[in-house]
Amino acid sequence: MKYISLWYKYYFIQIKKLVYFCNLIKKDMLFKNVMADPQLKQQLRLLVQENRISHAQLFLSQSGSHSFALAVAYAQYICCHQPGIDDSCGVCPSCVKFEKLSHPDFHLIFPNCIAKKVKKDPDSKQFSQDFKDFVLDKNYHISIDDWLSVLGGENKQATINIRDCSNIINQNSIQSYEGGYKIYLLWCVDRLYHAAAPKLLKTLEEPENKTLFILMTENPDKILATILSRTQLVKIPRLTEEVIHHWLMQDFHISSEKAADIVAICEHDYNKAVELYNGNIELKEMSRQLEVIWESMVALSRNATPDQIKYLDVQQIFADIIAKGREEQKVFIKFMTRIFRNALMCNVNNETMMSATVEEKKLINKYYPFITLRNISTILQECNQSIYHIERNGNSSLIFTDMYLKISQTF
Repeated sequence: MKYISLWYKYYFIQIKKLVYFCNLIKKDMLFKNVMADPQLKQQLRLLVQENRISHAQLFLSQSGSHSFALAVAYAQYICCHQPGIDDSCGVCPSCVKFEKLSHPDFHLIFPNCIAKKVKKDPDSKQFSQDFKDFVLDKNYHISIDDWLSVLGGENKQATINIRDCSNIINQNSIQSYEGGYKIYLLWCVDRLYHAAAPKLLKTLEEPENKTLFILMTENPDKILATILSRTQLVKIPRLTEEVIHHWLMQDFHISSEKAADIVAICEHDYNKAVELYNGNIELKEMSRQLEVIWESMVALSRNATPDQIKYLDVQQIFADIIAKGREEQKVFIKFMTRIFRNALMCNVNNETMMSATVEEKKLINKYYPFITLRNISTILQECNQSIYHIERNGNSSLIFTDMYLKISQTF
């Protein structure tokens, strides 16, 4: 019965996730479905209603915001045949095409590189359907790292290249298919290849009538000054904890307490919040493992008996972590680093700066006296050194044991 119950629970969770992601694909990208500041949405709608649309706008956001969805909702509202005061109609031919990102006057330009699919001279057009599928699968919660993983270009320099810029210029000389706006959305414009950027300057400054360029970035410092000077800045505020809490409960049908745990450590990043939700069991497991390790390190620092140190239990935990692979090993050490930093905040009576779940706070409250201003630098250095050696294919068993012993000496 126990195994049947576990089997049922596992498949029930998987079915819930499958239903959730199926619903994501069907969701229209209207303003009401975008996680963004209501006041900013209203400002964008007024620009359209009062016919004050600047021809080049730079959307500046932070990691994990719903900025790409906001840009699409804005473009859809501009092209909608029957826009309302608060949103697109969602049913006209234009809105139906935007639902699948297939509107002929809406052009997506994004970083690309040579990959298995394209061996030579890549550009955004050749990866267009892959990118659209990626955006829809992620419900517009996209990041450059995730896209590079899909593209297969993690180790390559993906850029918006000269061919992309040439395609924009050529397309811009052609009249729009539906007689309205032509809209170009340049995602991660900070990756605009420097040799390609000059080709766009004249087009950005003097575009054809009814042409809108939406440039998007999280790294404005990497954008050429000549590009910045030709755009109107639209700052997208980071997501609030209340917004993330609401959408986690709505999207995943989880309790308020569980959502609060995730919000506490996601750092206003909804992408990270979803990852934490999917790995919530691992978080609890890591807390349990760290508690055993921490208790052992404290006992070792006090020259306790072997029974109290429980060294064999620690070695078994290390073996379990190591068996999961190097990426998971790094994840666990980064988790340790975050807990140790939070413990220091607790020690110096600055608990408002802590970002921890309820379970993690129990662990921190138990052991925070051992993390002080005197030893925190050494502890973090040992953690970072361990990650460094793991990335260089060092012996993981020796790395974890060495870190364990050296951190113990700081208590």
